[in-house]
Amino acid sequence: MQVTMTVNDVEVTREIEGRLLLVHFLRDVLGLTGTHWGCDTSNCGTCVVWLDGEPVKSCTVLAAMAGGHEVRTVEGLAEGSELDPIQQGFMQCHGLQCGFCTPGMMMTARALLDRNPDPSEAEIREAISGQICRCTGYATIVRSVRWAAVHEAAAAARVPEQTQPSEAGEHADAGQAVGSAS
Repeated sequence: MQVTMTVNDVEVTREIEGRLLLVHFLRDVLGLTGTHWGCDTSNCGTCVVWLDGEPVKSCTVLAAMAGGHEVRTVEGLAEGSELDPIQQGFMQCHGLQCGFCTPGMMMTARALLDRNPDPSEAEIREAISGQICRCTGYATIVRSVRWAAVHEAAAAARVPEQTQPSEAGEHADAGQAVGSAS
């Protein structure tokens, strides 16, 4: 069967088997290996991606079910070469050790911050409760999400200076332009 979906803002169409899971479509067909495949039973959360803006465990979604929808993977978090604050937070606060759960954690954390830009530690822990990390004990993950929240709030509070040319400067420039054109 043929399936068409938008993945990280790019429309893709592929011929697939009807039973292919979204996680395998992303990894094996599209080569987006940032989405990890763990338990295949929706217990670990390493495979979390967004489907129409909602975090889903891609090991429980058929690729065919994603047809006509928007999928975002961890590769789609960065804006060009600029990392998402969640990605930066995981680097700054060492929110990963082996890194296996990290892509799913980041996708879940980004969705949390999009809904709640200032979550408490308890809210962060609740949001990631459907995901398993066997290395960190979660403390560094929680710190990473808080780091991202704080830095996003600080960035939003900074308003770029908007300089308005003075009226005299505008007229002087206009006069120069007219004068030089004569």
